[in-house]
Amino acid sequence: MRVAVQSQPFDVGAEVSAFTAAVQGAGAVVSFTGLVRDEGGTLSGMEIEHYPGMTEKAIRGIAEEAVSRWSLADVLVIHRHGKLRPGEAIMMVATAAPHRADAFAAAEFLMDYLKSRAPFWKKELGVGGEAWVAAKDADEDALKRW
Repeated sequence: MRVAVQSQPFDVGAEVSAFTAAVQGAGAVVSFTGLVRDEGGTLSGMEIEHYPGMTEKAIRGIAEEAVSRWSLADVLVIHRHGKLRPGEAIMMVATAAPHRADAFAAAEFLMDYLKSRAPFWKKELGVGGEAWVAAKDADEDALKRW
């Protein structure tokens, strides 16, 4: 299991390839990459803050819970912090399992929990100024299925 919280960009293809090559006993690898999106065309960037140590511990706990709930061979979580531009990769999750159902379920679980519970604070930077991103009801509702 690897959890990385970093400011540097990462190469999604290289990360998935390395994860897949290193995994033992898997028949499925599922990956998801989240991007900074600019739906209205007014976002110049996003700034993500976190508390070092606390954030990694929280994400590791979420990943360990996924391992305990599904039959997983390995888990990878990368999440960036700092200033990011629209289109940049903000995070990725990869899960490996003997069968695809566990890999998909665990990846969705991780994504839902990262979106709602990981201790990050996001500020959108745009034409009209800056604004902290508020929690969304839809993200909270997604957690109810787990």
